[in-house]
Amino acid sequence: MKRDTSLLPLMPGELLHIGNGQLDIDIAPAAGGRIARMVFEGKPWLAGYDSTNAAALNWGSYPMVPWAGRIRRGRFQFAGHDCVLPANLGVHAIHGVGFVLPWSVDARSAHAVDLSLQLPRDRRWPFGGVARQRLSITGNTLRMVLSLTAGLHAMPRPVLGWHPWFHAPERLEFTPTQCYPRDAEGVATLPLVAPPPRPWDDCFINTQPVVLHRAGQALRLSSDCDHWVIYDGRPDVIGVEPQGGPPDAFNLAPPPPLAPGETVAHWCLLEWMRD
Repeated sequence: MKRDTSLLPLMPGELLHIGNGQLDIDIAPAAGGRIARMVFEGKPWLAGYDSTNAAALNWGSYPMVPWAGRIRRGRFQFAGHDCVLPANLGVHAIHGVGFVLPWSVDARSAHAVDLSLQLPRDRRWPFGGVARQRLSITGNTLRMVLSLTAGLHAMPRPVLGWHPWFHAPERLEFTPTQCYPRDAEGVATLPLVAPPPRPWDDCFINTQPVVLHRAGQALRLSSDCDHWVIYDGRPDVIGVEPQGGPPDAFNLAPPPPLAPGETVAHWCLLEWMRD
């Protein structure tokens, strides 16, 4: 029986540290270019890798590239052709390919790291392209920038995003305006509806910062992304995921293609403070 690759263990490998003693970040380039550890004033914020939490999908904070969320049954059409991606969560293809591939370290200083990834041109993602990340710390703020540049061929316009697994907050400030309802397969659909009551595993339209309060600290997340997925179906963690479009975007609302050499990019700021 085929195993869901997103649920296979993924070890951190060598970690790169950036920080200033107040805010400290450990990055795992070999483990999908993800952040393995976030600590502000001695208090950890991320659910990290351990023997009980080793699945690639379930720890740290990883980039979602070249798509975010589920692609229904891994299938979509592009330029008149049927595309079939490998299913890596049940029957669906989820969160792209970047979170399970090793990233290259292009530059590093005490407070910043630049990473890159040459995307495959095979059945995992037939279009190639180069993804880049920059993670930089200034004072109490982590800035994350994620981009993808098309190669010699056009591709579906990527939906980029981030998937941090935070320890569950004592209080969440989140004021979305609309939500994509999920169908029986757990995939986002249209038309948009009013946000449902918690618990959530949903994509929302949101243009306001999201704030988590925990252990006497507050974390404020802001982004140029106006789609946010919140998953709070477990008591110990929460997924707060800014992304550039909805799940299943290649089917649900296909944007214009990304032309050869064109780049799409998004940013996210994480700002810590005492509560």
